[in-house]
Amino acid sequence: MGAFVISKRWNDHYKFVYTSRKGKAIFTSISFELKFECEAAIAFFKENYTKCEFPITKNPAGKYLFRIVLATEQIAVSRKFSTELRAIKGIDEIKKYAMQSEILDFSVSDFIFSDES
Repeated sequence: MGAFVISKRWNDHYKFVYTSRKGKAIFTSISFELKFECEAAIAFFKENYTKCEFPITKNPAGKYLFRIVLATEQIAVSRKFSTELRAIKGIDEIKKYAMQSEILDFSVSDFIFSDES
C-alpha cells in the first residue's frame, strides 16, 4: 500500500508526495501555505480520485510524466518515468491503492531521527 507523505518545502510551504508500496515517489502535490490545507487536499483527493484525469506527456529529454487534474485544476505532477508503460503503471497504482493509503507527517521537525543515545 502507498502513503501520502507531508513535508515542508524550502519556503516553509507544505506539500505531499504519494509514494508507492516500494517507497518510490509517484507524484508531488502543489504547494500549500498552511498544513491543514495540505491535509484537506489529501482527504479531498482520496474522496475524488476517480474523477481525476491523468494526461501523460513526454518532455524534451524523452521522459514521460503525468499531471493529475481535477475539474480543470492541476493538483499534482508525477515524477519522470523512462517509458509510457511505467507512467501508466504509476497511474494504476494510484487508482488501486490511494483510497486506503496512510498519511505520514514529516513536516513537524527537520530531524526525523534524533542524536540522543
